[in-house]
Formats: sequence, structure tokens, C-alpha cells
Amino acid sequence: MGPRRKASKLPPPAGSSGGDVALRAAEPKDYINELSHEVLCHIFRYLPMKDIMCMECLSKKLREAVSLYLRVIKLVDLCAGRWWEYMPAGFTDSSFLTLLKKMPDLEQLYGLHPRFLERRRVRGCEAFSIPGVLEALQVCPSLLGVETSHLELVEAIWNYMPQVHILGKFRNRNGAFPIPAENKLTIPTTAKIQTLHLIGVNVPEIPCVYMLRHLYLKWVRLTKPQPFKDFLCVNLRTFVMRNCAGPTNSLKYVPLVTGLASARNLEQLELVRVPFLGGLIQHVVEDSWRSGGFRNLHTIVFGACKNALEVDLGYLIITAARRLHELRIQPSLTKDGVFSALKMAELEFPQFETLHLGYVDEFLLQCKMSHSELVKYGLADVVENPGIITDIGVKVVNEVLPNIKYLLIYNCPHLHNPHHWMSDQSRWNRLVDLTLVRCHAIKLPSFSQFIESLPCLEFICLDQMFREPPKGCARVGLSAGTGIGVSSALVSNQNSNNDNNQHHPPNNEANMPPPPPPHNNNNQRPQQPYGELYTGLGEGVDSKHRPHMHEMSQDTRKKRHLFKLYSSGPGHALTGLQVSSCTMPIQPLFSSTGKGKTPLRRSSTAAASDQSKPRLLQSSCEKSCQVTSEQIKADIKAATESSGRTSNKEMTCDTAEANPRPRTDGGTEQSTGNAEQGANSRDRPVAGSAAVHSTSGFMRSDKNLCKEQTGCSLTRGAGVRKASGSAGVDRPESRCPAPSTLGQRHRDTAGASSGTGSHQNAGQDFVPRRPLTRSCTRLSSAPLVPETGKSGATVHKLAVKRKQMADKSTSTSDPVTEDDHVQVLTLKSKNLVGITLTNCGITDLVLKDCPKMMFIHATRCRVLKQLQIERAPIVNRFDFAQCKKLDMEQVLDQILRMPPERNRIIYMRPMHQIDSVALERQLFQGPYPYHIAIVHEFSNPPNIRNKVRIRSWMDTIANISQELIKYEFFPEATRTEEDVKKYPRYPWGRDIYTLEGVVDCAPYSMVTDFPWLRTLRATNPNSYARCDFEDDESTTIYAPRRKGQLSADICMETIGEEISECRQRKRGVFQRVVVLFLHYCDTPGEPVDDDYI
Repeated sequence: MGPRRKASKLPPPAGSSGGDVALRAAEPKDYINELSHEVLCHIFRYLPMKDIMCMECLSKKLREAVSLYLRVIKLVDLCAGRWWEYMPAGFTDSSFLTLLKKMPDLEQLYGLHPRFLERRRVRGCEAFSIPGVLEALQVCPSLLGVETSHLELVEAIWNYMPQVHILGKFRNRNGAFPIPAENKLTIPTTAKIQTLHLIGVNVPEIPCVYMLRHLYLKWVRLTKPQPFKDFLCVNLRTFVMRNCAGPTNSLKYVPLVTGLASARNLEQLELVRVPFLGGLIQHVVEDSWRSGGFRNLHTIVFGACKNALEVDLGYLIITAARRLHELRIQPSLTKDGVFSALKMAELEFPQFETLHLGYVDEFLLQCKMSHSELVKYGLADVVENPGIITDIGVKVVNEVLPNIKYLLIYNCPHLHNPHHWMSDQSRWNRLVDLTLVRCHAIKLPSFSQFIESLPCLEFICLDQMFREPPKGCARVGLSAGTGIGVSSALVSNQNSNNDNNQHHPPNNEANMPPPPPPHNNNNQRPQQPYGELYTGLGEGVDSKHRPHMHEMSQDTRKKRHLFKLYSSGPGHALTGLQVSSCTMPIQPLFSSTGKGKTPLRRSSTAAASDQSKPRLLQSSCEKSCQVTSEQIKADIKAATESSGRTSNKEMTCDTAEANPRPRTDGGTEQSTGNAEQGANSRDRPVAGSAAVHSTSGFMRSDKNLCKEQTGCSLTRGAGVRKASGSAGVDRPESRCPAPSTLGQRHRDTAGASSGTGSHQNAGQDFVPRRPLTRSCTRLSSAPLVPETGKSGATVHKLAVKRKQMADKSTSTSDPVTEDDHVQVLTLKSKNLVGITLTNCGITDLVLKDCPKMMFIHATRCRVLKQLQIERAPIVNRFDFAQCKKLDMEQVLDQILRMPPERNRIIYMRPMHQIDSVALERQLFQGPYPYHIAIVHEFSNPPNIRNKVRIRSWMDTIANISQELIKYEFFPEATRTEEDVKKYPRYPWGRDIYTLEGVVDCAPYSMVTDFPWLRTLRATNPNSYARCDFEDDESTTIYAPRRKGQLSADICMETIGEEISECRQRKRGVFQRVVVLFLHYCDTPGEPVDDDYI
């Protein structure tokens, strides 16, 4: 290495000055190093721990400041306030020990959430282990508490550092169901913890923990035989036990309830699938309420508690009346009697707000496991039935709880008329949010009337409501192809006589006589598009009732009542059904239920003294018609054996013709003599009206119908059957009812009574329990068409009629073309803000008068077709996702024809291909006074990044135009019919352009005439702008925050030149904008699962 060369100063070259040397000397100053240690420590208080540790290696001054800061710090958060995240990765036992050694005064350590911890140290391997963490924590002598979410780490802290508190909410992050065997935790009595939230953990027992205030148990397996033996938490404020695998013996829950009663400050009590002893809570409340037990409860939740009684719930409600805020009641306790008893108690609930009727836990709704699997994994053996509360009970709800704000009702099939929930004492004056789920029997007109009468209602949520009737079943009178009478959805939604006003109040139900059946005038029945269900008589007649048949007067026997059945579908031919009146006594099928049980449907029986009064037999099919395979097999077997079956049943049926001729199949057959009778014979009976010989497809005369029946059979379904008492015999309508849709025509036909001789062989014919479908009739010996022996004219007319009805369906297995049943939801409310529809069967949504309505969300509404907006000026958000039959053109036209008072965004997920050219022509050429943007999004699975971001900047675009029009005298554009005619071709008088890009590997395209957007989008990012999230034009359409374009005033400084150009061209702008966002992930026709809808 040679000697160092001597530096020589050279004179500056000619022509240059000393300014360059001065610039080189003026290097940027290091202001951070000039700050004092105290100032630097103050700055460190606002930085996350990860950044503080990184500054240690920048300079000596900063390393000294960091060391000084750590020496005096008392609180450290390793997750920087984000408790749901994990602590920084890369820690080992040695590095973590080194860090904590620098913090001798540390008292509280938050965010100790390691992603993985070794159970024990591994020699010769640097890892992060539980013993290493404990060693590091013991280095801090002043340590008071640690926040963590690791099961084994918290148990080790309890065992080896019992003086350390567990800060915040302990919630393990590896919970699952079925409960993993490796998730174990033993809770000591000395545990210093206030909030313990366990999910999917095996716990031996719940001991006495003095400091515990909040205890959440979800999917917890209690392994000891007596897990609550020592349970006593006097400071407990919240106790939640959901779907835990505990002891099956109800007596073992006695210490749990008594321990909860000793917690005088208990505020929240949630018991889901806890099989405590029925009546236990009642007795514990009686013993403890004077000393403050359960007096401070503000939330009570009962769900799937197998043995819970009404008195258990009632005693809790009465004790906590003063402070009660929220009440969720399981279906078995959702009944009228609970609220009637509370009304009798004359209590006040000044703070009550939320009521959930028919509460079912989310886990049970979303779980795909069967009931037997849940029991196998240790959960209690509970099967929930729907709630049995009626309209009367809901009306009493508001009388008892007048301050209720949030009402949710789940799966209560006995609710029919919501407008009956109103009364002088029940006005629902404070109801703000209404949610109805799976209440299938609620009638749409009544619901609309109820909404109109609510003064403060703001939000409506309807899920699985107003389901559409099954296709094809209306033609043949079946329910969803099962062969059990008219669809339950039709009867539930449209039978105006099946109201709960027939029911008595539920108190003292066992001792009250059944109510008389309601008077029904068939001539004044409202016309309905589908047939109501009139059930006939029982299949058999006991011999002791035969005298009643012969006591009928001769005049009554001569009467004939012919019922016409009209099919309501478009293009359906008019079919008639004439049924002679059958004289049979009627027996009640059900008596009143026992004490403590509310009947599903009371039997409409009359007292014996009222036999002279006319009564009309009316049936209900409230519950969904579900048929088991055993029933179907039994019917098929009975059909095959019908030819060889004999019966001793006898009945009297009025006829109007001569002696019968025996038929080849063992029945009787009558010949028809006149043309009118032949015409009547062409009308084909409909299944569900009366039990015809073997199938609903018979084409026999009205005389043969009654002859060949054993009796007018009751329609059998999953719903509860009704029958009137023997007093109903005097009315011909009650003896042989038939279905009716648009009314019933009663005619008196001439002829003499033929007596009972024509039915001696009728018992040999098979009478099915429900009408058979075409597939079942193949096994039956009864023919589908009448046998020979009728007159030639009759046979010819029968053949002609059959040819005309070739497109009709006699079985739900046949292909039919039938329009959807029209169901219109009309909304009229002064304060309604928004409505959410999910899986609803409405076809039309009408906004009649909703001045404050702001949003409409409709998801998976299969038959929703049209939207009609009469008056809803400020509604601005429309979401239509997976609505298969939505008429997009009609809906868009309705929205865009609204007065331009708001900017509007329309989100649609069509399930069919869209003609984008025709769509652009409709929107841009139409008379719509908006700037319009059509966004085509192709992400799958769906990405909502563009949708969410558009809402943040579409208002800014409109605000710029409004500022220019109001304060800069900028011309305003118009869009009248004359303007439409003036621009018949593209671009229809608009400045249309296209923006394209890719977001998360999915392309998008935006066709729009938005002004100013192209200039704003091309602006360079502002390095000083606040940016909370990483976004630019590479990840979204337009990122205003990145450019600092947060207001219209700032944006107008950027687009000054464009404003001048538009002013010179005298091109006006609209004040409002509309964005149509089309997501094409569902266009193949199969809906894509999406967590955002």
C-alpha cells in the first residue's frame, strides 16, 4: 500500500462561481438527531412497538432514546391496538427475553397473541415456547397483567404466576365444532380474570372464581360428572352458555342456577340448549328475589332449553321487569299464555326495547349436521317445533311491552293477520325495526295494512316470507306434488276465514269450551285467485250415527248444491264440478288440548243445543303439507288392494236419477238421459274437493261422484284437520263441500231422491286418503275414463271435452306452463327508511307513499318481477341480487323516471345474459335527467371493491355540477321527450366514453357520460394526501383519496380548463348522477355464494 497522496486545492475553472460549492455544502440537516431524548421518547408514545424497535438500528442517538423509552415504559401493546391480530412474527425465547429485560418497569403487557407456541423447549433449536415466555415474563418484577388468547399459555400463567391478571377479554382463537380434543383448559379457583370467553374447549368444571365478571361458554365440553358442583361467581354480570356438551341429567344443573341467583349484579343471562330442570328457575327465583337475585337482568335468552317451562321464563321476566332491555324466547315458550299471564301481572317495563319470538340459535340454523350427529357429539337431545303464538298473543305483546322498538319473529305459522295486532291499547307507537322470518301464513294485504298503521317504523326485514304457491298444484288441487289437497301456501296466505280471532285467549284453555264455528256467507266471500280448501267428511261412518241420516227432512234431501270451480291461471279453461250433497253426520276430529298446551288449530265443534243452527264446515291447512314416504307407500299399497277389499260402511247420498247399473269394477254407474246431465258429466272433478273413486282425473257425472264415494274424504296433510260437530248436518254445504276459487254457484236441480240402495256396493271402491297422482293410478284397478254403458251423446261429449283439456295437467309430474301467482307488497309509511327482502315470494313491490325511504335490498326473490314507485323521492340505493325473474327494463325505467332529487346507485346481479348494447340504448337515449354510468363487473367470486368505492366519489362528481349550476351560472342540461327525439342516434346527445381495467385479476368496464371524471382520474397522486388504505387506479376505477380530491372545491381547482371548455361549447350538465352496477358472476344461472348478501 503506497503513501497517501497529498490533497491540493485547485482554483475554480473559469466561468464558474462559488455557488456550486455552497450548494454542495448545504446538505439536508438531520433534525431528528438534534432533538433531545425527552422529545424523542414523547414521539415514541405514538408509534407501534414494531416501529420503535426498528429505529434502534438507525443511529446512536435513536438507539439511546429507544433504550431510555423502554426503561421507563409501563404499558406495551405488541399488536398496536389491533387485538384481533397476531403479534409480530420472528420472536424466539432469547429475543423475547432480551426485549423484556429492557423494560424493568413493565406492568401491563397487551397483545401477547403468538401464532404458534411450542409446548416445551427443544435443546439446540431456537423456538418460541411456553417455558421461554414464562421465563421472560418473570424478568419483569412489576408485571401486573398480560393479555393473551393462547389456552396453554394462560393455564401456565395461572399455575406458575398466579399473581398475574389476565387483561381484557380472554378468547381462544382455535375453537371449532366438533370440539377438538387438544383444546383443554383447567380453571383454578385462584384465577385472576374478569372476562373468559371459551369456544370449542374441553373444561373439567366451572369452579368458584371470585373475580370473574363475564363468562361465555360456546361449544364447551364439561368432562366431570358434576361440573357445577362448586360454581359460585358472586361478581358475575354476564353468563352465556350456548350448545355445550354437559351432563344430560337435569338435576346436575341445580348448582348452576343457584349460583347464578347468588350473583346479585347479573345483567345478561343466555341459556341455549341447557337441559336444566323444568320449574327449577321458578323455585330459585321465589327464594332469592327478595335478596336481589335476578333483579338486575337486562337481557334474557332462552333457546332450545329442553325442559324450560313458561313459569321459569315468566318468573325471570317479572323479577327483572324494571331493568329488562332484551328478551329472546325459544319456540316452545312462544305462546299466547306467557304474555297473557304477564298482562295479568300488570307490570311496567320502562326500559324494554328488543323482543325475539321463536328464537333459534344461529349455530342450529347454519349447522349442516343432523340432529343425531349433534347428540352424538354431546349436545342435549332437543327437537324444536315452531312457535304457536297467534295474532291475539302478539297483540297482547304490545299491551304488555308498549315501549318495544325492535321486534323479530321467527317461524310462527299461526300468525295470519298483522293488522289484528293493533288495538286501542296496542298501537306499536315506538316500533322502529320489524323482522319476520318464515312466518308463512301471514297474509300480504294484512301485512301492508299493518305497516301503514305503524307511526315510527324505519326498517323492515322479511326473510322466507309470502312464499309463492307450487306450480301445477293449483290445477289439480294438490300440495307440492304430494297429493294432499290444495297447497298449504295458498290456504295459509289467502284463506280469509282462518283467522286466529276464532281462538279463545290462552289462559285457562283446558277448562274453556271450544268456540263455535264462525258464520260464513258463501255469497259474500272475497274472490281469490286460487281455490280455498273445503274439507269434506270422514271416510267412515259409525253405525251409531245412522239415525241422524234418516232424520233429515225430505225437502233437505231434494236440494242440490252444485259448486263451480274456476281455474285462475291465465289461459286456463273454465272447469266445472257438480257435487251432490251427501248426508252424513260430522264428528269432531280433535278435542281441546290439555292444560299448558296451546292447540295448533281448534276444532270448530258446536254444542249439542245448537244443532238447529246452520254451520259451515271449514278446514285449514296452516302448516306446510309434508308427506312421509311411509304414507305414500301405504296409499299405493291400499290402491293395489282396493279391488279385493270389502267394507261394511253404509251411507246415504242424495242423487237425482234412476236406478244404477252395476259396473265391471264393482261400483255402480248411472246412465244420463238429458243433454244437461251430459254436459255436467264433462266437467272433471278436482282433487281436494271430494274423494273421488281413484284419482283426481275422473270424468264422471256429478251423480256418479257421490255414488261411488264411500264418503267425502277429509284432505289429509301435515296441517291440523278441522271438522264441525253434528250440528252441521242441517246445512247441505257442510255435508259435501267442494273447493271454490272465484265464488260458488248454488243451484237447485230437479229430481227425486233415490234412497240408499244405490250405495250398497259403493264400499267396495277404494277411497284414497288423498287424491292420487297419475303415477299412482297405474297401480289402481279403477279406470281413468268411464266404462261403457253411457249414452252415445254423453260419450261423445266426454271425448270432446277431453280433447279440449289436453293441455291440462292431472298430476304435478306433468309439464305445465303457469304464470306466477301475483303477490303485491304495497308500502305506505311516513318514516320507513329501508326494506330488506330475502327469499320472498312477492312478484311486485309498490312504494306508494314513503317520503323517507332510502334503500331497497332484494336477494334471492325468485319471482320478484316489477318495482313500482309512486312516491319515494329520496330512495337512493337499490340492490337486486339473484332475483331470477326481475324485469330489468321496467325496474330501471321506474327508478330513472323519479324526480332527480338524489344521486342513485343500482346494484344488480342478473342470472341471465344481458344485451349490453340494448341496455345502453335504453338508459342513455331515454328521458332520464341524470348523468349515467354502467359498470360491468366480472369478478367471481364477487368483489365489492369497485361497488364500495363508487359510493365514495359519485357524490363528488354531482356536487361539482351543482356548485357550477348554482354559483357559477353554468348551463343545466335537460332531458325531455323533445330532447329524446332530437338525438335519435348514438351518442344520443351525451358525451359517452368507456373506462376499463382489472381489479383483483378480474376485468371491469365502465360506460358513462360522467363529466370531470377523466380529468380527475388522470391527476397525479398527492404525496401529502392522507391514505388509510392502498388504492389507486390499478385497483379501482377512481381513487380520489390518493389524489387528495376529497371535496368539490378541491376538485374544481383541478378541472378549471375543462369547465371553461364546456362553458364555451354551451354544453350543460345534470345535477344528479345514477350508477348501474352489474355483477355478472351469476349469469350462468347458478347463484354464487356470497358473504356480502
